Parts: sequence; C-alpha cells; structure tokens
Amino acid sequence: MKKSLFYIFTLSLILSISACGKFYKLEKSTNWEELYDAANSYYEKGEYNKAIILYDRVLPVIRGSERAELADFNYAYSHFRTKRYIEAAGYFNTFYQTYSRSPMAEEAMFMNAYSLYLDAPDFNLDQKSSRDAVNAIQIFINKFPESDSYERAMGMIDDLQRRFEEKAYQESMMYYRLTEGLFPGEFYKACIINFQNFAKNYPDSKHNEELSFRLVEVAYNYAERSVFDKKEDRLKDSARFAEQFKRKYPQSKYLGQVETYAIKTTKEYDNFIVMKKDYEERLAKLKAEQEANKAISPEGEAVRTIPITENNN
Repeated sequence: MKKSLFYIFTLSLILSISACGKFYKLEKSTNWEELYDAANSYYEKGEYNKAIILYDRVLPVIRGSERAELADFNYAYSHFRTKRYIEAAGYFNTFYQTYSRSPMAEEAMFMNAYSLYLDAPDFNLDQKSSRDAVNAIQIFINKFPESDSYERAMGMIDDLQRRFEEKAYQESMMYYRLTEGLFPGEFYKACIINFQNFAKNYPDSKHNEELSFRLVEVAYNYAERSVFDKKEDRLKDSARFAEQFKRKYPQSKYLGQVETYAIKTTKEYDNFIVMKKDYEERLAKLKAEQEANKAISPEGEAVRTIPITENNN
C-alpha cells in the first residue's frame, strides 16, 4: 500500500515537472503558431493564467489577422474567469470596438457591462464603479434591445439602483444622527434637503415613509431653535411637511407622532405671531418717538439738516 502511494506521488511529481517544463519551453518559444495553439488549448482546459501569459506573447504578432479575433475574445474571458473584472471589462470593450461586426460582439458588450457589475462594491463604499456599470448596461440595452440577455441586464440595473438607494438612505440617516449631537447647526438644513431629494430620486422606496416622518421631526426642531427673523417661515414649513405626511400616509405608524408635532407647531406659530405683533407695535412706537425727537431741537426749534459733502482730497 505504501509502495503504491509512493509510486502515485512520484508519477504525479514527474508529470507536474514535465508540464512545467513544457510550459517553460512554450514561454521561450518564438513559433507564434505553436504559441497560438497552446494558448487556445490552455484556455479550453480552464488553465486561464497560462493562457493569458501565452496570449500576451502571441497577440502582438497576430494582430490584424483572422486568428486575432478569437484570441482577443478568449483573452478577455481569461481575465474574467480569473476574476480580474476591471481588466476583463476593458478587454471586452476593446473587442467590441475592434470587431463590432463579429458574431461575438453582442456577447462582448454584455460581458463588459457584466464585468463592471461584478466589480461594483456594496452600498456602503464609493459607488463610482457602480455608476460606470449602469452606464455600460444602459448602452448594451439601447444597442441590443432584442438580446437574450436583455432581462438579465435589466435585473443588474435594478440591483445597482437598490445599492444607490441604500447608500442615499444611509447618508440621510447620517445627517439625522448628527442633529442629535451637541452642535446640530446646519445639519438640520442638510437633513431637510437630503430627505426631500431622496423622495424625488427614489419615489417608490420603502424608506420614504420613515424619512417623511423624520422630515417633520427635524423641520419642527429646526424651526423651534431658529432666530426670530427666520422662525415664521420655518414653522410654516414644519406645518406643511406634517400636512403632506398625513395626506400621503393616513394609516402610518408614525401618524400619532406627526399629529403631536403638528399641534406643537401650531402652538409655537400662534405664540410667535403674538410676539411678532407685540414686537412690531413696540418697534413702530419707538421709531415714532425717534422721529419726533429728530424733528425738534433741544430749544424747541425745528432741526435744520446740513448736507455733508465728501472730501475728495
């Protein structure tokens, strides 16, 4: 039994060394036909890294010939099979640009988009490559609307859009959490803008009800803490957001809290109007007194104003 295992191990080792020696000779070969056939052979056997090495050697030689089309296609797929998706996307795109009339052109354009899609990150990371993938998929769909891969491409776009949506939601909630800190400042304003933009960009999102409620909450807190000359407009916004929520989500689990904010906003607004009226009356009285004082000199004579000229020297 031990001898059998030893013979099997020895035979495997010999074959391995032999295979390595054969590939080493191919790497040094200048016979491009031999390199071409070997590259295709390794590709068919699924040894994609070896195929890439040999295609790198032979492609510059056969560029422009009939054999280059298949080699370029296999070269792109070899990168895809080894999960080098960015490189694969570039090679598939180059293939389509070079062989746009090839029967493999449609597949190459789809694989360009699919490679970018597979390279796209999760929602919590930068989404530039995801946007590149969406653009590539959209180009494919527009170019080949009757393709067998059309539904698959649409599914990829839907998945990427969900990632964009989730990232936008997380960004909005980040601003919301910042309003709970010691210095909410402009984060209130950022929240309101983000919540409204989210609803516009993702009108069918499952997050819209929650963010609409957060909008009411943040708008009230923003108005309550506002300076005098901005308070009235922000209270009106708070009341408007509350009414919009009640119309859109009459059965919402947040309805009771929204009603509370609406009542608090109304009371706050009524108190503000009383204070504003009192302020305006006192201000008008003060201005009238100042005008009266300006019109009469200390001796009881009318004040004569003397024009002031600038000294240009």
